[in-house]
Amino acid sequence: MPSVQSLTRALDLLDHLADAGGRATLSELAAASGLPAASVHRLLATLVAQGHVRREAGRRYALGPRLVRLGDVAGHVLGEGVGPVLRELVATTGESANLAGLDGDAAVYLAQAPSPHPMRMFTEIGRRVPLHATGVGKALLAAMSPGDVEAALARTGMPARTPATLTDPGRLRAELDDARTRGWVLDEGEQEVGVRCVAAPVPGAPTPCAVSVSGPAARFGPGEAAEAGPAVVAAAVRLGEELAGLPDEELR
Repeated sequence: MPSVQSLTRALDLLDHLADAGGRATLSELAAASGLPAASVHRLLATLVAQGHVRREAGRRYALGPRLVRLGDVAGHVLGEGVGPVLRELVATTGESANLAGLDGDAAVYLAQAPSPHPMRMFTEIGRRVPLHATGVGKALLAAMSPGDVEAALARTGMPARTPATLTDPGRLRAELDDARTRGWVLDEGEQEVGVRCVAAPVPGAPTPCAVSVSGPAARFGPGEAAEAGPAVVAAAVRLGEELAGLPDEELR
């Protein structure tokens, strides 16, 4: 089914605003979208009138209050479907479980079930993280074709987030090959020091997704991570079956 160009452009502007931290000027949005400033102004006027965007002083635009309700409802609907699987994964592994989706050249967290431990990993829903330096990101890369992986890395590079971050494309390719063989990938403090994470791609989801468990490396050691791998893969299969019935829009 063909898309409606004006609607697509308006939704893209909302994404650009989010990428900019929630606020941007008209000229910044025009540069990010590649659209003429006059076209961006017309689209923003409509979004402002609907409450999806608000205009601030200094000719800046910000994400509007109407999006809060939409996000809450979308999160609730998604949580109803994936929550039981994530909570069961927490019960099995003892660590926090996360669902993330592919958002451009990054991974974005969509849902979480927290660990019962006082010291646990917390991830903000909606947070975007790099693909090469996170468990969910590497799981998403493992589900891509080699050509798509190379294209993504060419666009983003492989900047170091911690001393453990993989910055060598050859080493990352080898890890992705291992992940494709065993079904899961390991993040050894590559995004956050002292955190270990096991992740797997979700098969059959309408948009690329990955599931993970993460915990403090002092408690969630290499042995615990290896034991968690098959449980994460099993949860990924169940999530794929659950998400297969959802439209793409609910995973964005």
